[in-house]
Amino acid sequence: MLTINDIHTYYGDSHILQGVSLAVGQGEAVALLGRNGVGKSTTIKSIIGFTPPQRGQITLAGMDITHLPPYRIAQMGVGLVPQGRSIFPALTVRENIMLAARKGAKGGWTFERVLEIFPPLKGRLKNLGSQLSGGEQQMLALARALMTNPQLLLLDEPSEGLAPLIVAEIGRIIGQLRQDGLSILLVEQNLALALGVADRVYVMNKGRTVFEGTPADLREQAEVRHRYLGV
Repeated sequence: MLTINDIHTYYGDSHILQGVSLAVGQGEAVALLGRNGVGKSTTIKSIIGFTPPQRGQITLAGMDITHLPPYRIAQMGVGLVPQGRSIFPALTVRENIMLAARKGAKGGWTFERVLEIFPPLKGRLKNLGSQLSGGEQQMLALARALMTNPQLLLLDEPSEGLAPLIVAEIGRIIGQLRQDGLSILLVEQNLALALGVADRVYVMNKGRTVFEGTPADLREQAEVRHRYLGV
């Protein structure tokens, strides 16, 4: 589904991604782990086209998307749940969800199906985005992304700032989406959440991937966890 081959991304003169390579298979959930500032979110922004890499290649279902604008990448089936959620606070829940609906998009995500996945939103459809709790805002951000009927879903720190019970619910939802066959790339600081939903994991350090394996592999690598994740 997604292949990233040796990408190098810069912010001005700062060389942030220094040869990142990874892949997400069809229907696979992959977690990208690492400490703050190692390039995880920049990887997401490189995929979606916000900060295109200067070198290397990104392909989606075999098609080169490396230098396409973000709107074209979204049209090709990449959905994004950004860090911080970025919902529209002055729009209602219904408006936030429907704003992302694309006519003619292939897939089975409808307004009704999205509400089945996120039942807490059913009673909040007339509320403004600013009137939701953090957990409800995260559900709304996920619902909005699903309404684009993506082939690949990019999740950037979905558990950030949420209470443990809400984190567990977000994990359940991600697991359900994976079982439904959606390809997922998850950037996450919560190790337990990431290892609980991912088929494979990558660990980043200083703009490079330094580990690749299954969740079971990472659990056995105490040195890797301590050195690069601080656990």
